[in-house]
Amino acid sequence: MLFRSILKQIGFRPDLIHCHDWQTGLIPVYLKNEFQADSFYWGIKSMITIHNLKFQGVWDIKTMQGLTGFSKNLFTPDKLEFKKDANMLKGGLVYADYITTVSDTYANEIQTEYYGEGLSGLLSARHYDMQGIVNGIDYDIYNPETDGKIYVNYDAESFRKKKALNKTKLQEELGLAVDKKRYMLGLISRLTDQKGLDLINYVIDRIVDDYTQFVVIGTGDPKYENMFRHYAWKYGDRVSANICYSDDLAHKLYAAADAFLMPSQFEPCGLTQLISFRYGTVPIVRETGGLKDTVIPFNEYENTGDGFSFANYNGEEMLNVINYSKHIFFDRKKQWNQMVDRGMANDYSWRNSKGRYEGLYNYLLGY
Repeated sequence: MLFRSILKQIGFRPDLIHCHDWQTGLIPVYLKNEFQADSFYWGIKSMITIHNLKFQGVWDIKTMQGLTGFSKNLFTPDKLEFKKDANMLKGGLVYADYITTVSDTYANEIQTEYYGEGLSGLLSARHYDMQGIVNGIDYDIYNPETDGKIYVNYDAESFRKKKALNKTKLQEELGLAVDKKRYMLGLISRLTDQKGLDLINYVIDRIVDDYTQFVVIGTGDPKYENMFRHYAWKYGDRVSANICYSDDLAHKLYAAADAFLMPSQFEPCGLTQLISFRYGTVPIVRETGGLKDTVIPFNEYENTGDGFSFANYNGEEMLNVINYSKHIFFDRKKQWNQMVDRGMANDYSWRNSKGRYEGLYNYLLGY
């Protein structure tokens, strides 16, 4: 294996190798098997992080044997074999010294049959060697006070006056009705089944009323690309379908939107809600994975929370929450702004997450 020869060639012996997803899943397998004949590799620890369990690197056993040189005894149900094929991620999960994923809730979800993608039994068996650590975002890149890609810069002190200027500028650029009082709902996503877009299709005619606009940025499954194109044609002054990848436009939408919608079937961590907080944009999410761990549902009686959420994968339930968010936006503006204050005060930079990783590294190395 290439990294084996490179490590010895450059004289670098790591204490720990941190692997990510199926593409690196065979590294722990090599460390615990093929490389054990060489004392250089003895004691090197490995950890693997699952970013999305749906993607596992599955090929037929014959092909995998030819690529890896592994003996047949590694292709058994307790090792790399998976439904008569070979599974690279499974190999990593079996042989890594520790497993992490990108949120506590997702770590629990993937131990169930519904979310486990065929590996729930293995993950349940290893639950003492597994935890979730939420991803972070770059607070220098995503900073409304200095972001050169948005129309008007603002911060937590000035968003009440300046954020709406970003909305009207984006409305003008996208050909929507220009009105700072409209409720702008944003969605930036891969356009796939995972993201809950069938729920949006079910209720979108009832979302985009005379007071609401919906801006979409993303590419993916043609059926969803065409779905949003259709609604942009049907509701020209209310819906904007941007079937593309555009980082510049994404920054503009984070700054312009009042709320962001994430109705995912499952979401290991999610970054959109974290970026939304940074820009004073309120997330509306389904309670799954990292969305559940990072968004605190608004409670109007206690005036707490920093977003809105719904539990069941159900279009009517999602619509009810969206309508409730509109009620708070239009009728309880003070509470809405206080919710934005709380969201902007959150710290989801890598500064928090890195401390947990450092602690875990030290634990594995016995420090």
